[in-house]
Amino acid sequence: MRTSLTILGLESSCDDTAAAVLRIEGDAPTILSSIVHGQNDLHAAYGGIVPEIAARAHAEKLDICVKAALNKANTPLSKIDAVAVTAGPGLIGGVLSGVMCAKGIAAGAGLPLIGVNHLAGHALTPRLTDGIAYPYLMLLASGGHCQFLIVRGCEDFNRLGGTIDDAPGEAFDKTARLLGLPQPGGPSVEREAMQGDPARFRFPRPLLDRPGCDMSFSGLKTALLRARDDLIAAQGGLTHQDRADLCAGFQAAVADVLAEKTRRALETYLGEAPPVPAFAVAGGVAANSAIRTVLQTAADAAQTAFVAPPLALCTDNAAMIAYAGAELLRAGQCDDMTLAARPRWPLDRSGPALLGGGKKGAKA
Repeated sequence: MRTSLTILGLESSCDDTAAAVLRIEGDAPTILSSIVHGQNDLHAAYGGIVPEIAARAHAEKLDICVKAALNKANTPLSKIDAVAVTAGPGLIGGVLSGVMCAKGIAAGAGLPLIGVNHLAGHALTPRLTDGIAYPYLMLLASGGHCQFLIVRGCEDFNRLGGTIDDAPGEAFDKTARLLGLPQPGGPSVEREAMQGDPARFRFPRPLLDRPGCDMSFSGLKTALLRARDDLIAAQGGLTHQDRADLCAGFQAAVADVLAEKTRRALETYLGEAPPVPAFAVAGGVAANSAIRTVLQTAADAAQTAFVAPPLALCTDNAAMIAYAGAELLRAGQCDDMTLAARPRWPLDRSGPALLGGGKKGAKA
């Protein structure tokens, strides 16, 4: 097994076009560069991400990101050992753009190609940033996904539960649209919530009356919609304080659900008696300071180490893809030019699909 690896990573699963160069010496990873081009301005007028616009932007920016990442890392392509790319899940046009770009680079430079599950990139980020050992408990909470996982290896994930409908990040985005706040919704709702009273609106905490770690956030969004409409009907519109209080109440409900489900997941995980218990979070929702605080509290109560990567590595980036690719390569995994883009790709292949399935396979 090679003791030194330099990996070029590409990420284009949603609305961030990213490339990164990562070097691993022994077991010590170093991010040499991480370039991310966002698309907020392109989608702002539509109140959400338009897949066709996102795919075109990825196709236009990927080579620019790769060149910038190589230049910033002061690493020519001849010094790269492999190319890792997000091969799913995600918006198929964006994923396809990344896979085709990575194939071109790998074929032209004669490099190994590794297709990475985007969710595995998030799930392995705590090993990149903090070097935590397997197994650990992971809460992956992003715009499109939310699940508790026991991570035992780079391809060994046991899902304890997850959202059965909207992911929390999706619920934050929809809440922002309902209240006329700019996208992305997570940061906008969090900023408003800082000025609001979380006790004014008592929104439901879905599925807390049922055992297990599954979650639901679509009913919470509907409750906020009704509260908004009631205010508009009663007073002809929303004041700034109304909007802030709605955001604060919504955020408090999400935090309460995640905190309780975390306590339950920790009980299951700690029942396995890992030698060094650790609870990690990643994904865009993990960047929310209020949610981080309640998760930290739950970990402290369980006497479990809490690991939250830097905010820049919680949202979509290519450094996490490069690192996941390096772990897969060291485990003997490699792809060829038949690597396909996958809109769906569950991490836990043995568990039942949370969101059902279809012609393209299990959704999550």
